[in-house]
Amino acid sequence: MNKISNNLNPKLIVLLSRFPFPLEKGDKLRAFYQIIELSKSFDITLIAISDNVVSEKSIHELEKFCKEIHVFYLPKWKSLLQSLIGLFGAKPIQISYFHNYSIHKKINAIVKKLRPDHIYCQLIRTTEYLKNYHNCQKTLDYMDAFSKGIERRIPLQTIFTKWIFKLEAKRLAQYEREVYDYFEIQTIISEQDAEALGTLPNQPVLCIPNGVSKSFLNFSTDKLPAFDIIFVGNLNYPPNVQAVKYILDKILPKAKENGYAWKFLAAGAGPSKQLVDNIDANSQASLLANVADIREAYCAGKVFVAPMQIGTGLQNKLLEAMALGIPCVTTPLANNALKALKNEEIIIADSVEEFVKNIHFLLTNEKSERIGNKGKQLVLRNFNWGNSTEILAKAIQKA
Repeated sequence: MNKISNNLNPKLIVLLSRFPFPLEKGDKLRAFYQIIELSKSFDITLIAISDNVVSEKSIHELEKFCKEIHVFYLPKWKSLLQSLIGLFGAKPIQISYFHNYSIHKKINAIVKKLRPDHIYCQLIRTTEYLKNYHNCQKTLDYMDAFSKGIERRIPLQTIFTKWIFKLEAKRLAQYEREVYDYFEIQTIISEQDAEALGTLPNQPVLCIPNGVSKSFLNFSTDKLPAFDIIFVGNLNYPPNVQAVKYILDKILPKAKENGYAWKFLAAGAGPSKQLVDNIDANSQASLLANVADIREAYCAGKVFVAPMQIGTGLQNKLLEAMALGIPCVTTPLANNALKALKNEEIIIADSVEEFVKNIHFLLTNEKSERIGNKGKQLVLRNFNWGNSTEILAKAIQKA
């Protein structure tokens, strides 16, 4: 599918491990808004791997910004088979999951025909496809420190899966270092994740934070919040699932001990059956799955609670909640990437007792509105897709 271009812009290939629409996952969100901004300076050829059939509606959303779009369907059964085979190799299982030799040949044919001026690969999942192409310079967006994310999930595994996660964390850490040298530019979402990658050669990794779109801010509602606390996110992503369970199993019972019967809403795409059952079994909790406008979910609560224990990267959920002026409580781990001022722009909690105390404070104190407003100003000031992607565009142009 082609977008007509009359410009003599440089030709940029963007290679993704998922089609970047709809925006229910963090990597899709980042890719979508970066493509919008990069299309102002480059003629973009989008190449995306997808484990499901991409709708015409989704493709149409990207046609506005891409000169060409190529989608390669990789069914989950094939990815799982590749992963099983990859278990006996040396590369991370995640690399085996997304790399397919038939698709590799087709991508090589596209690149050979197009002769791009630059290649942008999002996530190490895509690097096997184009790391050995050297007829132009390339950018790798690590996005997150995957090895650290897997390492943090090891304690949560069963005795049967723990060894696989240990193996994967070790392989990922090694691969993250090895693949660095195949790319001229390396980017990541936060300084915290750059540090988690460990010692890398040559120039430092360039931090390109996420942002909040102007269109996201164009929202108002007359409805009063129906819930005391809310959590919004992809509800089949393990760090988010763990955060919701922490609220259900730790925060709500401790709050009840203190006499607080808070109403809790979990909202987002793809909740697992186990998570649905856990929420249904709790009289204080409700679930809103696959909501058409996620801003309605954010604004349905008085306080946004993100007890992130094992995630990596900059949390889009916090950026979006803060952009809407909702006061937020989160962990030091999540705020290390955000760098919001404690007790001024955000509230930090490191234990269930601190979460309960701080949530109660925000629900009952007039300072709650001030913290929400200051958080909003932080996001508007520092987390703008245009500004962050401009850094990326200039780096590519310079290269």
